[in-house]
Amino acid sequence: MLPAALERVAQFRRYMTTERRLSAHTDSNYARDLAALVKFCDLHGLQDWSAVDSQHIRTFAAHSHAKGLAPRSIQRRLSAVRGFFEFLVRETVEEQRAQKRPAGAADIKNNPAYEVRAPKAQRRLPETLDADQMGRLLEIPAGDVFVTRDRAIMELLYSSGLRLAELVGLDVSGLHLADRTVRVVGKGNKERIVPVGTEATSALKQWLKERVSIAKSDETALFVGRSGERLGRRAVQTRVAYWARRQGVSVRVYPHLFRHSFASHLLESGGDLRGVQELLGHADIATTQIYTHLDFQHLARIYDKTHPRARRKA
Repeated sequence: MLPAALERVAQFRRYMTTERRLSAHTDSNYARDLAALVKFCDLHGLQDWSAVDSQHIRTFAAHSHAKGLAPRSIQRRLSAVRGFFEFLVRETVEEQRAQKRPAGAADIKNNPAYEVRAPKAQRRLPETLDADQMGRLLEIPAGDVFVTRDRAIMELLYSSGLRLAELVGLDVSGLHLADRTVRVVGKGNKERIVPVGTEATSALKQWLKERVSIAKSDETALFVGRSGERLGRRAVQTRVAYWARRQGVSVRVYPHLFRHSFASHLLESGGDLRGVQELLGHADIATTQIYTHLDFQHLARIYDKTHPRARRKA
C-alpha cells in the first residue's frame, strides 16, 4: 500500500492508545490484525483504503478462515477492521470540515466492514472450579511475604470476580478495607466498585502489613514483585498455576477461572443476574447470561441425583 495509507494505520493506533486508552495487549492484537489486512490489500493490488469495498472485506474474512483462523479470532479481526474504517470515515469528515484534507487524499464515506460478519463460533461454556476445589486451592498454609501476597491475590480474584488486568492495575488507594470494597478500572476505562469478602479482607490486611518490607517507597501498586515494583500479568499467571499444583487441584487453573467461578457460584446460590452483571462489569447482560447455562447444569445434576423419578435403577 502507499505510505500515506500505512500512516493511517499508525494514526489509528495512536488514537486508540491515547484517546481510547486501550491496553498494550489490545493494541498488539489490532496491530497484528491490521497488518494482515495490509498484506491482503497488497496481494490484491489495493493501494489506498478508499479502494477497499465490502466484497474485499468478505474475501479477507474468508481467506482468514481458510488459513485456519478460528471464528472467534476472525470476529476479533473484523472488529479491528470495522473500528479502523470508522476512524477513517470520521477523519474524512473532520478534515473536510477544517479544510485540512491532505492533498490527493481520497474520501472515505462508508465503512466497508460494517455488515461483514465472521462465521458463527460455537459458544463454549466457561470452565469453573466447584466450591470444594476452590476451598482446597485457597487453603494456603502460612509462609513468607510472597506466600501472603499470593493468598491475597487469589482470595481477591475469587471474592470480587476481577479480571487479571484489573487486578494488576490496582493501586493501594483503590482498596477500602473499612467498608470492604475495591475500586477497579475495567474495559473501556469504566470504573466500578465491588465488594470484598471477609476472607479476602483478612488476607489483604495481612499482605498490606508485609508489603511495606518489599515495595519501593514511591510504588503505588497494591501487588508488587521481588523488585518492589508492580506485579505483571505473567507473574500472577505463574503463581496461580504453581499453587494449583501445590494444593493438588487436578485441573488447569488460571486467573480468569476465579472470575468464572465467582459468577457461577453466585448464580448457583440464587444471585440476581443483573446484580452479577454489575459486579462483573459486563456492558451487555448477554455476556453474563452464559453463566445461567452453568447454573442450569448444576441444577440438572442435583435433579438427577435427588428426584425419585430421575434416578436410574441400579
